[in-house]
Amino acid sequence: MTDNQIEQEESLFDAPPIGEQERMIEAVLFASAEPVTIKELESRMPHGCDAAEAMVHLRKRYEGRGVAIVRVGDAYAIRTAPDLGFLMQKETVETRKLSRAAIETLAIIAYHQPVTRAEIEEIRGVSVSRGTVDQLLEMEWIRFGRRRMTPGRPVTFVVTQEFLDHFGLENARDLPGLKELRSAGLLESRPPPGAMLSLTGEDDEENEDARGQSEMFEE
Repeated sequence: MTDNQIEQEESLFDAPPIGEQERMIEAVLFASAEPVTIKELESRMPHGCDAAEAMVHLRKRYEGRGVAIVRVGDAYAIRTAPDLGFLMQKETVETRKLSRAAIETLAIIAYHQPVTRAEIEEIRGVSVSRGTVDQLLEMEWIRFGRRRMTPGRPVTFVVTQEFLDHFGLENARDLPGLKELRSAGLLESRPPPGAMLSLTGEDDEENEDARGQSEMFEE
């Protein structure tokens, strides 16, 4: 085998230049409808690629552009720059009417996850109807978490990556604090004892109207 053949054979195992790896990641993110993890990117890229390093360079290259590469949980996606979101309002506005019960249930799950149905009911002070949970599951804003290692092994609920993506959050730690919740009206006239949210009365889905739609849960 000649030196030239050996060099060509060794080159097959060399990772592409970092600039080429950036292009690969850019192509995958552009074509993907869902956020993509580093692990998923590396599984598609040639042997020896460092998707994490290439992602750092690519994100810097997109700074100040009309679109940005944002982190959603442990994945990445191409999204419109936050300050230009108003240009997309007509195309992206989607009416999602949630009852007060659904909003409070969603907020409790987001702030206390993983949380069981019994714990949600304890915080709210009323029972949680099956319809409320089903609505949030159908919207794919919550999902089932691990079962608790307690008697009965109750299932827990956690928010999904779709929830984080919808509200432009990297993770649940980016949720607004109590001050922001009060300014959004979600904690208005609510007593503060231990429970973040509580209601008096019955959880009647049919009698609750959509005025509970909080600014926090609007696009």
